Amino acid sequence: MIRVLLADDQVLVRAGFRALLDAQPDIEVAGEAADGAQALAKVRELRPDVVLMDIRMPLLDGLAATRRITAEPELRDVKVVMLTTFELDEYVFEAIRSGASGFLVKDTEPDELVRAVRAVVQGDALLSPGVTRRLIAEFAARSKQPADADRLARLTEREREVMALVGIGLSNEEIARRLVVSPLTAKTHVSRTMVKLGARDRAQLVVLAYESGLVRPGWLG
Repeated sequence: MIRVLLADDQVLVRAGFRALLDAQPDIEVAGEAADGAQALAKVRELRPDVVLMDIRMPLLDGLAATRRITAEPELRDVKVVMLTTFELDEYVFEAIRSGASGFLVKDTEPDELVRAVRAVVQGDALLSPGVTRRLIAEFAARSKQPADADRLARLTEREREVMALVGIGLSNEEIARRLVVSPLTAKTHVSRTMVKLGARDRAQLVVLAYESGLVRPGWLG
């Protein structure tokens, strides 16, 4: 059973998400929070698998709460998906750099929300359809704190190649076809790369690919 915490200052939004998620046979809503401070306390208490976190909340916003959650080693397995009203929210990239596993716009389709919860538990990055590559590239290009390119020296040539393909938005299956290997082999390369670079998940690996210069926005096509 996938346990989810809902963090949003709007009661109706939380109620809608709860009704949708509790109707799924493999998902349950473990708790709710009306602000970032409550969300942090609830995460420490309940240890949910996934937090659906609104970016803009009182007392402590979602971005600050996410930073605190991802900074605590004992909460490493908790996945945070940021919720935003607009696809071009200025905080989206910072949220991913802070450890969020992805983001969704609040008016996303119900089945997409359910898929998102399941996807992040499996370690996949989750970004709203249609904005993934363009948005990540835009914010990565404006990042004020570039990652140390020397970190890439830890990777093998094949791992760097795989990381670049992850950076341009390819799935494991697409990487496998591009490199003429099995999907399992592609997944193994991605996992090893994440471990070597200390990336929490695929979303952070994408960000590191841009920040290190391994991938550049102009390559997206």
